[in-house]
Amino acid sequence: QVQLVESGGGLVQAGGSLRLSCAASGSIFRVNDMGWFRQAPGKQRDLVALITSGGSTNYADSVKGRFTISRDNAKNTVSLQMNSLKPEDTAVYYCNALIATTLLRTTSYWGQGTQVTVSS
Repeated sequence: QVQLVESGGGLVQAGGSLRLSCAASGSIFRVNDMGWFRQAPGKQRDLVALITSGGSTNYADSVKGRFTISRDNAKNTVSLQMNSLKPEDTAVYYCNALIATTLLRTTSYWGQGTQVTVSS
């Protein structure tokens, strides 16, 4: 069994910063790509940022230059530093990870979601 546990959401004023963290635990053989997605009310869940096990990153255009994703492979954690937050960043943020539990089995896992609210 694998779990992703998120922390760090909350309420912040526009222009402020928040840091989200996510820790993977359980029967893990290897953690591959890790990322953050977000879903605003009435909208689909979209990719915010992705980081490979080798450290390569990819960002949604809307967050480039403001958000930074990082990971600690030794601890199986991923973080998202969010700066210069805007009201349109308001959403539930979900951690995602592609985790191999054996050599032959890789599954996509999701965290429970954490609310980020940016007031204007």
